[in-house]
Amino acid sequence: MTQAPQFEKVFPHSPFVPYDPIVQLYEVEAWNFGGDAEAWEYTGWRDETMSWKTTAYIHGHLNPSPTLRLKGPDALTFLSSVCVNGFKNFQVGASRHAIMTDEAGKVASHGMLLRLADDEFISYWLDPYLSFRLAQRPDLDVTTEVLTGQVFLFQIGGPKALEILEAATGENLHDVKFLRHRMTSVNGTDVRIIRIGMAGTLAYELHGPVEQAIPVYNAVLAAGEEYGIRRLGVQAYMCNHTESGFAQGYYHFPYPWGEDSKLQEYFASLGFPPVGVDLRLHGSVGKELGRRYRSPYDLGWGHMVKFDHDFVGREALEREAAADATRMVTLVWNADDIADVYRSQFLPGDEHPPMNLPNHFMYEVGDREHRQSLWADRVLVDGRDVGTSSGRCYTNYSREMLSLATVETAHAVEGTEVVVLWGDPGTNQKEIRATVARYPYLIDPPRNEVFDVSTIPSRYPARES
Repeated sequence: MTQAPQFEKVFPHSPFVPYDPIVQLYEVEAWNFGGDAEAWEYTGWRDETMSWKTTAYIHGHLNPSPTLRLKGPDALTFLSSVCVNGFKNFQVGASRHAIMTDEAGKVASHGMLLRLADDEFISYWLDPYLSFRLAQRPDLDVTTEVLTGQVFLFQIGGPKALEILEAATGENLHDVKFLRHRMTSVNGTDVRIIRIGMAGTLAYELHGPVEQAIPVYNAVLAAGEEYGIRRLGVQAYMCNHTESGFAQGYYHFPYPWGEDSKLQEYFASLGFPPVGVDLRLHGSVGKELGRRYRSPYDLGWGHMVKFDHDFVGREALEREAAADATRMVTLVWNADDIADVYRSQFLPGDEHPPMNLPNHFMYEVGDREHRQSLWADRVLVDGRDVGTSSGRCYTNYSREMLSLATVETAHAVEGTEVVVLWGDPGTNQKEIRATVARYPYLIDPPRNEVFDVSTIPSRYPARES
């Protein structure tokens, strides 16, 4: 009997997420600090995108997340000087969606910031821009420790997320309030649980040592089996950012890193290639990179800007706040016009630019440089350019095409009819009618910040306060 050939796995699979031989498609993401193979999809993007509305998902493909620990008597002073957020009530055990802007008030980095002690913080996705800003403040007593690749970050989101995590930890977690964190354990490993998430619905994160990433992942997956947990692949991930109204860098907008020569020099000193410079720009906005930058007000984050302290970009944002010129909205695209785009692929003549489902991924097949691709389209009212649309995605939940758009405030009223000009300049562009809808769009199931977890039963006694 001839023995079947043995095939060796040669691609650099993620050390954070278990390898599954059933998965057929993988994406090697250049931005992932050296690149490793991430599952494109597990049970299909339609099934996976339904998970954060009906059951829950576990997502591990943000690893390795840029992670930086800051410690010292001047740590909070430094963070306050570079973040638009107010930190007067930033208590130990709390977290913030931290936003940094450049001198022009454009978002230069954003991510999560956790306060571990009076003089100790840990950040996710704020570095290396955060370190760049700290390098300009030698007068401050702050020490840092790069933890990228040493810790894991798993997202568990959806209506069943709390029940799954309680089953995995064996304890009552109802006391973990929105934007709060504390320690717990999974499979004998100490982990930090945080009530945050990008899906909009009830969601949490688990953080712990990389050596225990796969055992913890498997334990959560096993605990979630009875609740219908899904594993979230790369293709489905960005859909939740558009549905939940949480814009993401280099999907909905770029960072203005290419505009700062000092920043590029700093990145080069770390061994990074030029960042935010060589991009593939798609959509009717064309090659206007500057138009794609966003301020916190453009992204619907204006309520987080506090002018009770000095920070980089404050003057520009004060002017913008006074002008109140733009708002972030959700657009629901017209189904008949979308059908025309697909119909054109089967007719003679020039077809309209194709519209991938569920979205356009930020890396393209056949691009040897593996550059990031950005899509952005003009929003028109009576033929006049009034805004920019990005992050287009199909939502299987309501069976609609959505996008996030920054538009002039006068046209940000729900029900307003606009037109999205679809397609690169020089192609057979298509005017697609769209309607301004609520922002954020996904409000059912209830959003994380208002979800009343007391309505969820627990198998475990309440934690003593």
